[in-house]
Amino acid sequence: MAKIKQKSKNIAEKFSKRLDNIPAEIISKIAKIDELKGSWVTGAQLSPQVLGRLKRSVLITSTGASTRIEGVQLSDEDIEKVMRGINIKKFADRDTQEVKGYYELLENIFNSWGSLKFNESSIKHFHKELLKYSDKDQGHLGDYKFGENKVVAYDQEGKEVGIIFNPTSPHLAPKEMMEIVESTNFLLAEKKYHPLLIIANFLVEFLKIHPFQDGNGRISRVLTNLLLLQNGYLYMPYVSHEKLIEDNKTEYYLALRRSQKTFHTKNEDISPWLEFFFTILLQQSKSAIELLSKENIEKLLSEKQLAVWKFFEQVEITGTGEIVTGTNIPRPTVKQALDVLLKLKKIERIGQGRSARYKKIV
Repeated sequence: MAKIKQKSKNIAEKFSKRLDNIPAEIISKIAKIDELKGSWVTGAQLSPQVLGRLKRSVLITSTGASTRIEGVQLSDEDIEKVMRGINIKKFADRDTQEVKGYYELLENIFNSWGSLKFNESSIKHFHKELLKYSDKDQGHLGDYKFGENKVVAYDQEGKEVGIIFNPTSPHLAPKEMMEIVESTNFLLAEKKYHPLLIIANFLVEFLKIHPFQDGNGRISRVLTNLLLLQNGYLYMPYVSHEKLIEDNKTEYYLALRRSQKTFHTKNEDISPWLEFFFTILLQQSKSAIELLSKENIEKLLSEKQLAVWKFFEQVEITGTGEIVTGTNIPRPTVKQALDVLLKLKKIERIGQGRSARYKKIV
């Protein structure tokens, strides 16, 4: 245990050196992401029905995007059919097998992230779950790779177009996985560095190791969701970061390659990867806040919350009692709706207590 802790500290020191020359623009992106993160926390008091609907949509979108990055050819509409149990004969069984595994694993992450641990055992378990329907992968579920596994890029038709890089050799993968997982947990617990920097560093290292024979890219995106949720980025289930990566797949591969080729040199530089990763997260966080915008507000409120919101379109300023009378909604439900609209910054309160009045923010 002492050796592991010392090794974690050594890797932490190496991580610190990687951050020495990070451009100011990257730090600025982190600040913007965290500012939007704070806005989402206040806005996430939405009805369970609305959040459930958003989550189901993202599960389809993220599954489609993450598996298409790796060569699967199913559209989002096809994936929804697969998850509804509808047989799609025009596609290979392998595609539908991989889609089902990713969807169910990601759903588990979204629903249970608070009780899941980030360690090697969990990562191996996730790999088993990811590929449990895949006939070709039954012999190595949850096991680190046994042979070389080059990283390749695919075109829009799912055809291999070239090798991106050759990852860590199989005999070194277990050791390097133990070190990067332990050091990531050490850095997160130490709280010396921003968690986004630590998570980004883990991902670029994980993808360089490529510890499993297959499924590494998909596992990395599942782990992205898990780690960000566990570090307070609670909008992950409501906007797909996988889709944003799919839409910028060339830049994704280039950023990884430009950073990873500097590893084990005197001038390690993860700036290209940080720039790409934080650009994606910033787009994702902006999209999350847009869900709370005026244009989307009616989609996000429950029926009774919406009735209270529409009442504000008829009055300039009002009180709780007037809303109860005007909408025929019970007072406790009106108060709850007012709390939601206040947190969404759609209305403001004037005064306190029984004499409090409310007006719509224009």
